[in-house]
Amino acid sequence: MRIMLFAAGGDIGGGKTHILSLARELSETNDLRLVSFRSGVLADEGSEMGLDVVIIENGLNVFKDMSMALKEVDSFKPDVIHCHGAKANMLGVLVKKLRTIPVMTTVHSDPRLDYMGMPLKQYTFGLINAIALRNMDFYVAVADRMQQNLIERGFDPWRIFTIYNGLDFSGARKEPRPPKGEDEDIIVGIAARLTPIKDIGTVIRAFNIAFRKNPRLKLLIAGTGEDEKELKALARELEISHRVEFVGWVDDIKGFFSKVDINVLASLSETFPYSLLEGAYEHCPAIASRVGGIPALINNGENGFLFEAGDVETFGEYIYRLSVDEELRRRLAENLFQKAKKDFSLERMREDQEQVYRTILRRKQYKGRHGAVICGAYGRGNAGDEAILKAILSQFREIDPDMPFWVMTRRKNETRVANKTRAMYIFNVVAFIRSLRKAEIFVNGGGSLMQDVTSSRSLYFYLFTLKAAKWCGCKIIMYGCGIGPINLPRNRRIAAKVLNSTADIITLRDRVSLELLKEMKVDKPEIILAADPTVNIQKANPAVVEAAFAQEGVPAGIRMIGFCLRNWPDFRHPEWIGEAADYAWKTYGLTPVFLPIEIPKDISAAAKATAGMTSPYYTCSQKHTVEELIGMLGSMEVVVGMRLHSLIFATAGGAPVIGISYDVKVDSFIKYIGSDSCISLTSLSKEWLCKEIDLAVQRGPEKVQEAVARLREAQKINIDAARRLLNRPEERRA
Repeated sequence: MRIMLFAAGGDIGGGKTHILSLARELSETNDLRLVSFRSGVLADEGSEMGLDVVIIENGLNVFKDMSMALKEVDSFKPDVIHCHGAKANMLGVLVKKLRTIPVMTTVHSDPRLDYMGMPLKQYTFGLINAIALRNMDFYVAVADRMQQNLIERGFDPWRIFTIYNGLDFSGARKEPRPPKGEDEDIIVGIAARLTPIKDIGTVIRAFNIAFRKNPRLKLLIAGTGEDEKELKALARELEISHRVEFVGWVDDIKGFFSKVDINVLASLSETFPYSLLEGAYEHCPAIASRVGGIPALINNGENGFLFEAGDVETFGEYIYRLSVDEELRRRLAENLFQKAKKDFSLERMREDQEQVYRTILRRKQYKGRHGAVICGAYGRGNAGDEAILKAILSQFREIDPDMPFWVMTRRKNETRVANKTRAMYIFNVVAFIRSLRKAEIFVNGGGSLMQDVTSSRSLYFYLFTLKAAKWCGCKIIMYGCGIGPINLPRNRRIAAKVLNSTADIITLRDRVSLELLKEMKVDKPEIILAADPTVNIQKANPAVVEAAFAQEGVPAGIRMIGFCLRNWPDFRHPEWIGEAADYAWKTYGLTPVFLPIEIPKDISAAAKATAGMTSPYYTCSQKHTVEELIGMLGSMEVVVGMRLHSLIFATAGGAPVIGISYDVKVDSFIKYIGSDSCISLTSLSKEWLCKEIDLAVQRGPEKVQEAVARLREAQKINIDAARRLLNRPEERRA
């Protein structure tokens, strides 16, 4: 590829390191030219590396800058232009208007905070940069948190990629640091700009707390900036200036960190700071604020410590703990070194960046219809419905990694951020029709949308979406869905007519739905029995599951029985659930845990069941990811569920299930997995439930694995059907 990098040119610190490291790596396998719009350190070091560097410097004469930039573009003929910095972004966008070359930018930091404390620059350079950003073709965020910030502010998720910073670890020594002598100082170090966003004042205050308990501590502050005078005054005020050294700008950053025993960072906002990688290179343990992409590198207590930004007390305690525990410093440092070397190398960053360039060039070639509109009961707080959306997006991205999506939801912003996809309010008809005219396929997205139990209006709305998609020329698939109940004869006639005239393929998650379509004489679409799309979602790892339980106050290591309840008119005896939970505790030592699938609706159902309980129990109240829920339910010895997706999640996680059916879809799933542990809500009794708990404990989880394998095999039918409808060969998977 031919790659042109536009750099503002005044970059220092992590920004300069990122640009030059990326340029050097990319130049080894691609033709690359670096255009710097200012002379200085970045351009000089780039030339010393042997990079093809062009300097364009015309002060405030933007028109001359633009003319010279266009000349370089026309001379080099790049495939893509990649911008870094406010001035580079502005000129890149101007080039984009005049040349048909894709232009992208790396967002190194929060644009709203770049000129914090400098109002003149904020309302000039900051405003210009904000306008330029809105007109870019594509974006690279250097942390997931930065990607989330951009999505929250209305940037198109389809145009944003995340690539974490990388560092060259090839020359790093492998062995840990030698132990400190008893009379040697313990050096705390920070390398950062002395600006408000870095919150160096918190570093000094936290150091003061630790120093009062361990006078061996010394603080080195590397960097320059407008806060330097104020920070030196703070050190004098705290009477620790004799133990705080401002070393100024440091060229040899590795040499600096080779002297540091504890690397710290207290930023109020970050993307992904190089200083943590540079410290890891020198086997330094790290303490940092829990902001931006920092948690992607540091796992609290495992390879470093995290604190909430501004929390001086916790920060100070962490410094003290590391200062007095040599073995803890060594263990955290080595864990951090191994993770940084494995996951945050320069080679990995280059490979990811090249993949982004290839994706951009591929996406710019698409003409005509492309993408999917996905309709479902999303944005209502139901973890089951959100899991369906997550599964559908994952499976369609497997078919076509470049596919854009428009999701119909009740909570547009929440859906955009959670799924990194375009979204529209479900009843915004104008946006809906506009997206259908761009899309290739319409996906009626799983769940039981075609039913009239909640209301006929709901049924008619979803039938309307199918008709609208047909009118707009989309292919139509109903994906891993349930049908019914549809009770009113008139509704059955209308539904059958619409389904026969619109859908191309219907894949079903249960046999009851298949029988209902036969009764309704729906026979024009291709109809296939498959499985619920969510069965392929993998559970979170044990450490994440343990942390999720800890968030709910559930201690680690206990044996559990899970209850997932919901309010329903026929749920007249919640006390029987509580009595069965007491029985599980007294008989088997299983601690009852009530886990809601839809928050807050399910919490009140749990409260009714636990009102008379005598055994210890836990009621969860936080929102968890689908992966966490699968892991949490899968770690229980038995799960009693009313909601269908509580049973699906538990089964996928490997736990035996007992179904309480308020709807035929629950019975159907229990039969599908080869079990008969299900009873209707109207027939429920404490005695039946206790007997089923006995049987589930005796059987254990062995048979569950067979059911999971069968479900996952059946679920492949959904994705294969979509692939055939889209006419995408399997080789296109990514």
